[in-house]
Amino acid sequence: MAQKQGRKQPTGLQRLFFRFPIYLYRVNLGWLLGKRFLLLNHTGRKSGLPRQTALEVAHYDPTSDTYTIASGFGTQSDWYRNLQHNPNVTVQSGRRKAVAHARFLSPDESGQAMVRYAHQYPKTAKRLIQVLGFEGDGSDESYYQIGSQHIHFVNLVCQPAD
Repeated sequence: MAQKQGRKQPTGLQRLFFRFPIYLYRVNLGWLLGKRFLLLNHTGRKSGLPRQTALEVAHYDPTSDTYTIASGFGTQSDWYRNLQHNPNVTVQSGRRKAVAHARFLSPDESGQAMVRYAHQYPKTAKRLIQVLGFEGDGSDESYYQIGSQHIHFVNLVCQPAD
C-alpha cells in the first residue's frame, strides 16, 4: 500500500471549506456540528498568538474525557506543530468548553486509532484515505498500516474543572 501522491495542505476554496466550522463556533453555532467536530484553541509556536482549528473527532472516550484527533496532512500541519511546542490547549465540542493537554500517540497507537475510526465510520474512513492519497483494501491491516505510518493521532485529555 503506497501513497499515490503527496498530501498538500488545502488552499483556496478548499481551505475556506475546511475553515467554515471555525466561523460557526465564533458565532456560537458550533453546536450545529454536534460532537463529531471540535474547535481547538492553541498557541502559535512562532508568534505566540492564539490560533483556532476545527477538527474532526475520530473518537471520544467519556471515561477518560479524551478526544482523539488526527493530522491527516501529517506532522507539518501548523496546529500539530503548535501542539508539539505547547501541548496545553482548550477545546470546544458542541456547547462544551474544556482545558486539555495534548498527548501524541505512538505509531502503534495511531494504527489502532485508525482501525477504530474505520470501524466506527467505514464510509468516511474509505473516503478519507482516498482524499489523502492512500490506497487501501478496506481491511483492518491496511487501515492499521496507514494509521501507523502516515496519519498522526493526538489525544486531547481534558482536565477536571476547578
